[in-house]
Amino acid sequence: MRILTAADFAGAVSAPGIVVVDFRSSASGSSRAFTALLEAAAARHPDLVFAAVDNQAEEALAAELGVRSAPTLRVYRDGVLVFAEPGWMPADSVDLLIATVRALDMPAVIAQYPEPL
Repeated sequence: MRILTAADFAGAVSAPGIVVVDFRSSASGSSRAFTALLEAAAARHPDLVFAAVDNQAEEALAAELGVRSAPTLRVYRDGVLVFAEPGWMPADSVDLLIATVRALDMPAVIAQYPEPL
């Protein structure tokens, strides 16, 4: 899993394809458990980019994005934020989310929301 900082975050999430970003805290037990779940998802979906942001080390970035708790999952597709939700979810829900993001009609999404969310 790639670790992102404020310096490389924008470049990473604006890349083509699907980027799954876990905003986490090493002090949070649920965040640590969710990290393990996402690492397993990364093994099942090697064509996606799975990344993480340490909320404590990157407080300004987390605040700028409105991330207030860990874990928080944000998913980008082709540079567009398509999912953002605090809390963890079970593995089957992560897989369903990924399938849903894969199935998105991105030209329609971009036409409906031309400005970044």
